[in-house]
Amino acid sequence: MGHCTDPAAPSLSGLEASRAGMGALRPLDPRTRILAAGCFALVVVGLDRLALLAAALLLALLLAVLARLPLRRTLKRVMAMDAFVLFMLILLPFTTPGTPLFTLGPVTATEEGLRWALDIALTANAVMLAVLALVGGLDAVTLGHALHRLRMPESIVQLLQFTVRYVEVVEREFGRMRTAMRARGFVPGNDLHTYRTLGYALGMLLVRSLERSERVLYAMKCRGFVGRFHVIVELRFGMPDALLALLLSVLLAVLVLVEIRLGSAH
Repeated sequence: MGHCTDPAAPSLSGLEASRAGMGALRPLDPRTRILAAGCFALVVVGLDRLALLAAALLLALLLAVLARLPLRRTLKRVMAMDAFVLFMLILLPFTTPGTPLFTLGPVTATEEGLRWALDIALTANAVMLAVLALVGGLDAVTLGHALHRLRMPESIVQLLQFTVRYVEVVEREFGRMRTAMRARGFVPGNDLHTYRTLGYALGMLLVRSLERSERVLYAMKCRGFVGRFHVIVELRFGMPDALLALLLSVLLAVLVLVEIRLGSAH
């Protein structure tokens, strides 16, 4: 959990680096952002009314504006998530039994299926935008610091730190292997040779990743690593954190109360 152990870390502390470009959310404690994102996700997932989910999406958009998220990059991330669930959303109206809405060839779409699809789409987009606004601007080091201060298991925090740090290294290694394959005339296709070659490449990637992890472990032990990082950044809960906690708690409580009231009315 210490940025001094990461040779690729910037000269600024993780906390300072994470506060660059966060807009109005910049002064917030990283722990506040993580807890706020978690509470928002829990409440939104529990909502059932489309109007309340739309309100939650508007709240997430407001957080995104306050965080000054880059428009193009944010849209690419949200569209990537939407593309992942798009196939399921298209099928739901035609596979969910209920009141017929319209017929398309031999299949019939239902109101319940369409409503379920809208429910999933609104929930996913609201949670995605809120997480990007609150947590997306945190670098891996600061995120690890905050999780450690929130008493998360240290093994999980270390796993997160190492995964974020070395996933790019593994990606570069695979890029070199792919370049070497192309230099040897490999052209991927839908045949057994392609599948066998890709299988060999993935196996070699795993072997090289294991060898790299062993070298990193030996290097860390030579530098005195004893199984844990020492946190050297102090996190403080201030007035901006209290204001965000109060406002978000009130808004989420209103959503929950309206959901309960409408549910009891029916």
